[in-house]
Amino acid sequence: MIHDRMLRALADVAAQACAGRPPAHDFLHVERVAALARTIGQAEGARVDVVVAAALLHELINLPKDHPESHRSGDLCAEEAMKVLAGAGVAADTAERVAACIRDHAFSKGAAPPTFEAAVLQDADRLDAIGAIGVARCFATCSEMKRPFYAPDDPFCEARAPDDKLWGLDHFFRKLLRIEEGLHTETARAIGRERTAFLRTYLARLEAELAGR
Repeated sequence: MIHDRMLRALADVAAQACAGRPPAHDFLHVERVAALARTIGQAEGARVDVVVAAALLHELINLPKDHPESHRSGDLCAEEAMKVLAGAGVAADTAERVAACIRDHAFSKGAAPPTFEAAVLQDADRLDAIGAIGVARCFATCSEMKRPFYAPDDPFCEARAPDDKLWGLDHFFRKLLRIEEGLHTETARAIGRERTAFLRTYLARLEAELAGR
């Protein structure tokens, strides 16, 4: 069991690790994912201590998307999490359950979750990419990467394949609108439906504004 005192210690470590990070992957993101993990875990009967600990530590190491080793972020983060958990006095078998959640959580890795708790973390992390906060995170990353908000000739990818390495808005069509269909738990799917509906409302409003309305 990971007690509240241990979770507070893990949160302190995570806050230090995330200091100075861009806003899409800062400690506020960690706190939101932890809150979602708790909500989903409680509703679905998962080990809440494991999913919250995994959420708190899932950004200990986060290599930039354009880093050549970015695909290894999850593995490196899981290794670092094991050290942090041991230092906090978490039992080895529980620490491994937390690390298993972290290892394969990233959307870009495309891995199936190895445990139910891992599925909860995947759901929580992906939900934070959509809805109102998802819009904010998308364009924060777009700005960080110095990419234009949208393609002026075809902002909504009506006649071309989306390329979010070139245009920020393309990330909606390449990833964000697809997240709901890949969620694992019923609780997350219910939240995801609401957040995806918000994305579609946002796109409709943006289309009107780009047309001068």
